[in-house]
Amino acid sequence: MKIAFDIDDTLIIPVVATGFDRDVPNYDTIAIYQWFQRQGNYMILWSGGGEDYVKMWAERLGLTAHEMIAKDTRFADQIDIAFDDSDIKLAKVNVKVKRLNNSIIRYPEKLNSNK
Repeated sequence: MKIAFDIDDTLIIPVVATGFDRDVPNYDTIAIYQWFQRQGNYMILWSGGGEDYVKMWAERLGLTAHEMIAKDTRFADQIDIAFDDSDIKLAKVNVKVKRLNNSIIRYPEKLNSNK
């Protein structure tokens, strides 16, 4: 199976939500990633932040993947399961990962971008 995992608010908890001075690993979700990987699945790491961002976090977290790419909904029919904090269709089966401190706005600069 092809399994995709997002980075922000899925494999890491961003600084805005932690109260710390840095992003921190989401060890529970990382354990799920590693379980699927040990089962021999085709693993994909992706992010709206792009390929370089994914590669940086993969290295920091010590994760390997078959693909490290920018997140793209056009792949939804090719991915079996996607783990993400968003409510968008990214795969045949979409698992929504609960955000820590969900009431905190992640990207305040985007609030006024539609005006």
